[in-house]
Amino acid sequence: MARPHGAADQARRHARREEPRDHVMTTVLRMPLTLRTWREGLHALLNFPVALAGFLVAVVGLAVSGALLFLVVGLPLLTLVLLLIRLYARLERARARYFLRVEVADPEPLRLRRGQRGPVAWMGAVLRSNVSWRSTAYALLHPWWALFTFTTVTVLWGLGLFALTFPAWGWTIPRYSDEPGIGVNVDGEGNGWIWDSPWEYALVALVGALVMVAAAPLIRGMAMVDRLLVGTLLGRSAAADRVLQLEEDRSVVVDASAADLRRIERDLHDGAQARLVALAMELGMAKETITRDPEAAARLVDEAHGEVKQALRELRDLARGIHPAILTDRGLGPALSAVASRCTVPVTVDVELPLRPAEAIEGIAYFTASELLQNVSKHSGAHQATVDVWRAGDRLMLQVTDDGRGGADPTAGSGLAGLADRLAAVDGLLAVHSPAGGPTTVTAELPWRDRAAAGVPAR
Repeated sequence: MARPHGAADQARRHARREEPRDHVMTTVLRMPLTLRTWREGLHALLNFPVALAGFLVAVVGLAVSGALLFLVVGLPLLTLVLLLIRLYARLERARARYFLRVEVADPEPLRLRRGQRGPVAWMGAVLRSNVSWRSTAYALLHPWWALFTFTTVTVLWGLGLFALTFPAWGWTIPRYSDEPGIGVNVDGEGNGWIWDSPWEYALVALVGALVMVAAAPLIRGMAMVDRLLVGTLLGRSAAADRVLQLEEDRSVVVDASAADLRRIERDLHDGAQARLVALAMELGMAKETITRDPEAAARLVDEAHGEVKQALRELRDLARGIHPAILTDRGLGPALSAVASRCTVPVTVDVELPLRPAEAIEGIAYFTASELLQNVSKHSGAHQATVDVWRAGDRLMLQVTDDGRGGADPTAGSGLAGLADRLAAVDGLLAVHSPAGGPTTVTAELPWRDRAAAGVPAR
């Protein structure tokens, strides 16, 4: 009985080896019939006439404006040429979006220098903008590639469609003209190989089909080069992306700071401030009654003393929420241990850091772990949890794991989404793995930055 099983296993392994080959062959054969291939082929055919128009505008415009730079009209004319080239680049991005299905982000808009207005300021903005010169580089370089794509697709599709459709119209040549037909070395007098039999029609059609099949992956490859050119020269630059990301991160930090200030104000107003007001009233009443009813005054002073202790406790909790003293004095390990001791779930803390990170990174890691442990207490239904902190290269890693019910989703508008935004503001990441039924693992990644006083060991 062992031998048939071995043969069956061998047959299954052979089938698994053959399956990828069959899949690749099927994909290649279907490629000429897909809408994507025809869209990208049409884009390649349009490349040359469109690129030629942009090339002429760039060459003629730059030559004329460059020759007139010593005159007053030189710079305005150069500015106008660059604006036309930017318009051409916008049309190219739109063509790439439609035919190549590539999302090319619009580059950064023109920015005037602070306090400047008027035509001269606009000319300076156009001339300074790297978008103008990258678009110009595209207009000057793209025609040479466009000529190659146009020629390649024209030849391959022309030959392929000619041969593929030959059986449909080839028979009309000898019937309705004086020519014997189409073939190889045909001299018009019947000499040469003339394709006039059914098997020859079928052979020519097969060659046409093979040409169309071979043209499809080549068109796909040329489309990838077009995507690269458009994205590199006509899209948003890396510096502009970074500026946009920093602006978004700044808005997140500003919003988070405003929310923290509102929270602190609310906690002061509803907690310590209210208790201090009650304390003042009780002390005032005790002052009024101390001469005529010392026992009542003593009770009021005792109640006021309780209010003072409660207000101090709330102020201490509020100060811990702003920046705990234990974090400043002893570091991340003891501070997280203190947070874990207040969690309703038993928490194991393991911090392995050779040095203390920068204060800002340390504070973000502390509050991230604190909020994650609050989520464990309130929502997880877990029996135990762990907090691990370590350094991996130039990153600070923080991982909180619990054995609860799972199902945490940062995209559902929960506090995890806000936490991810705060981490992103400092180039951090938040990864959540929480299948239904648990366990839940939340990993935070922060950039490592050393303290100004390097060499302070983490405790």
